[in-house]
Amino acid sequence: MVAGNGLLFPILGFASCVLFIYMSFGGLRLNSYPKGPELDFVKRNGTQFILDGKVFYVNGWNSYWFMVQSAEDYSRPRVGAMLQAGVKMGLTVCRTWAFNDGGYNALQISPGQFDERVFKALDYVIAEARQHGIRLLLCLVNNLQAYGGKTQYVKWAWEEGIGLSSSNDSFYFDPSIRKHFKNYVKAVLTRKNTITGIEYRNDPTIFGWELMNEPRCMSDPSGDTLQDWIEEMSAFVKSIDKNHLLTVGLEGFYGPKSPKKLTINPEAWASTLGSDFVRNSKITNIDFASVHIYPDHWFHDQEFEDKLKYVSKWMLSHIEDGDTELKKPVMFTEYGLSDENKDFELSQRNRLYQTILDIIYKSAKRNRAGAGALIWQFLVEGMEEYNDEFVIVPSRRRSIYKMMLEQSCRLARIKGLTEQSENMRELCSHRL
Repeated sequence: MVAGNGLLFPILGFASCVLFIYMSFGGLRLNSYPKGPELDFVKRNGTQFILDGKVFYVNGWNSYWFMVQSAEDYSRPRVGAMLQAGVKMGLTVCRTWAFNDGGYNALQISPGQFDERVFKALDYVIAEARQHGIRLLLCLVNNLQAYGGKTQYVKWAWEEGIGLSSSNDSFYFDPSIRKHFKNYVKAVLTRKNTITGIEYRNDPTIFGWELMNEPRCMSDPSGDTLQDWIEEMSAFVKSIDKNHLLTVGLEGFYGPKSPKKLTINPEAWASTLGSDFVRNSKITNIDFASVHIYPDHWFHDQEFEDKLKYVSKWMLSHIEDGDTELKKPVMFTEYGLSDENKDFELSQRNRLYQTILDIIYKSAKRNRAGAGALIWQFLVEGMEEYNDEFVIVPSRRRSIYKMMLEQSCRLARIKGLTEQSENMRELCSHRL
């Protein structure tokens, strides 16, 4: 017994030491991480977003790379740096990916199998956003192949021998793939953040969910297949999470049965993609409509001035739809002008973006359905590998930086400066 006790005490002492270290640096992480500002959920009332009982207008941006950058120690600080840059411009919402299916740094390694390290990276993104008072619009899957998307789901089903078709569009109609996607959605929505201790579905840091980035189903141009998928998946999301807003992720094209297909769509091809802005957005469980703006990708032979006029017509048409047809807010969740156009000049980008922001501001002043816009896309210094034809590093483009700040301030002016956060009052006091 004496020998046993002699061995027991050092073991207990060592165990106590390990426990102390764990509680100090690991177990108390929930308590030691700053809580950030108290937030309320963003809701909607008719055609407007509501926050803390007041109308909420969105000026924000896209940084789809938050999660994958947070998965690596060396790149994680970029997330905080980008959020802080957003705060300095008075921005309120960032759209980012809550998916990475298969491939490098995948969140979902295979159907229903997750990399906890990458899930913790998403935890970190949400916790950091809360710290900075920025809300996140989280997208759940990609129509495109980047970061896996629907192509990866179809590939998984095909490899398992349960897929009905190798067509990418079987993502929408194959029962086994629908089940895989639902399992993924449930895992994300019910995830308990390892940093904040809050389940995603209960976290007001999340502005809302987006079902898919730019959904298309070209194998069924009637739109019935995609419509059925949106109805099923939106109902599923709402069965788990009734706190958050939900949107589809549409580009905004009018479908074959829409009277606007000939007058508003950029060209005839836009009505053959299997999506329909009004029909898809009318679904009961969809809280707000989403639209993208890429005139130089839609028109290759038009002069810039014509593209500028078209963007105004495009936006005003969708805002009108929000007011009259949908009775829901309309958010322009991506807008950009490529720097690879043969005649590109920075002044063109500035003029286009100012036009977009002006239309949002005028809509807000008139209490119409244009609820906000998110620029594509912002990076911070040292991210050359993410440089696409639309990318902007705000610190290098003072004209864009100033434009975004001025938009934030004039939207704040609509509600009155005294109702804004301390940050906004400080940013805008000399401008208002």
